[in-house]
Amino acid sequence: MAQPQGLLYSKEHEWLKLDGDVGTVGITDYAQNSLGDIVYVELPRAGSGIKQFGSVGVVESVKAVSDLFTPIGGEVTEVNRALEGDPSLVNRDAFGEGWLYKVKIANVAEKDALLGPAEYETLVAEGAH
Repeated sequence: MAQPQGLLYSKEHEWLKLDGDVGTVGITDYAQNSLGDIVYVELPRAGSGIKQFGSVGVVESVKAVSDLFTPIGGEVTEVNRALEGDPSLVNRDAFGEGWLYKVKIANVAEKDALLGPAEYETLVAEGAH
């Protein structure tokens, strides 16, 4: 499955869409598919500071509870409130309506530690978890 272009990816299966110094974060289609039906998402609070690759919440599915890691550090500016009432949005539209939170990026150079679409595709093809 080809990964959406214009996004960066972490080895923990989160995606990052950059818009200047603001990033939108979500989990990949591979991640949501591996988890199964998502029933709860715990997100960081707006206004909280987060560090790249740090744990910022959890994603709970019928199969497992998985830590949510952030692909980039900064200050959380917004969370996707729609997930409170309908966490399955992540399953239905991981790269769109199922986004998780937005962050004002502290150091844009941190993006260099992330994977491009082709690199992430290779990671997934190798079955990395």
